[in-house]
Amino acid sequence: MKVLLAGLGSIGQRHARNLRAVAGDNLDLLAYRVRRLKRVITSELSVETGLDVESRYNVKVYLDLDEALAQKPDAVFVTNPNSQHLPVALAAARTGCNLFIEKPLSQNFEGVSELINLVEKRGLVCLVGYQLRFHPGFKALRSLLEQKAIGRLLEARLTFGEYLPCWHKYEDYRQYHASRREQGGGVILSQIHDLDYAYSLFGMPRRLFALGGKLSSLEIDVEDTASILMECVVEGKPVPVHVHQDYIQRSPSRTCEVIGDAGKIMLDFHAMTLQVFDSLGELAHSHTFNGLQRNQLFLDELKHFLACVRGEQRPMVTVRDGAQSLRVALAAKESLLTGRVVELN
Repeated sequence: MKVLLAGLGSIGQRHARNLRAVAGDNLDLLAYRVRRLKRVITSELSVETGLDVESRYNVKVYLDLDEALAQKPDAVFVTNPNSQHLPVALAAARTGCNLFIEKPLSQNFEGVSELINLVEKRGLVCLVGYQLRFHPGFKALRSLLEQKAIGRLLEARLTFGEYLPCWHKYEDYRQYHASRREQGGGVILSQIHDLDYAYSLFGMPRRLFALGGKLSSLEIDVEDTASILMECVVEGKPVPVHVHQDYIQRSPSRTCEVIGDAGKIMLDFHAMTLQVFDSLGELAHSHTFNGLQRNQLFLDELKHFLACVRGEQRPMVTVRDGAQSLRVALAAKESLLTGRVVELN
């Protein structure tokens, strides 16, 4: 199998490590690179000194995208900054390559419809990289909701917070794509995971309203805080879903609380716990995911993608799904800018 990585930053290197772990030397690994930085970034997001990334993963490098695509890779992993996802994905789809596109699909909707048409008309595999969909806690939560374990849904609250300078301590956060408007940064797009799994659980919102913006002293030109209230519809009934995201919390947090008329479910991604409370508020069930390594989510995601390429499975997050979560994120950014409710349906 021949795979092209478009970008070898932290997420590109994670996929390179995992591809080598899964496929070994039976894989021809290519890379399209622009800045061509040499540092090797570990799974713990530190720099491994004295090594060169290209030799570390035995990668053949191309500085021109057309030349790289001319090597006819079986799949292209789009792992460059958000603003460059669509140009690379479109070029790869036009040459008939299967696609793994890191979230978000893009920073705007320009070219999205064309990509959907190319993928579907050519019968290409396209998976958008939302690894939280592979988290066992999320899977358990979704299963409980399908079983109506807490009755009819009434509301949900999702939170994400993590101090941006601590994301990649090996680099200046001010240069990171998540900090820069021209590269598709901002907490809404950079942490679109929460909007994606809300969409997976509760469907597309009918409308939303967002507050926040650049509230902290971080030296960035994008929003660092977003508090998004969405009106979803589940089984014909309105369900308010509140998603909070920020770049400023010193102790990282990612939680999901779903309330029904017969109980409540609490999922804490950092504490690795799932708790179910019954109609009397008593703890009815508790499960921990101790020992789960973050990289396992990416490995499971990769194995799923490769199974899709082999025709054994269908993508869990299609290009149309990626477009829907992008619609929600862009609507939230619009509401943040205008101060208005944005209708989606």
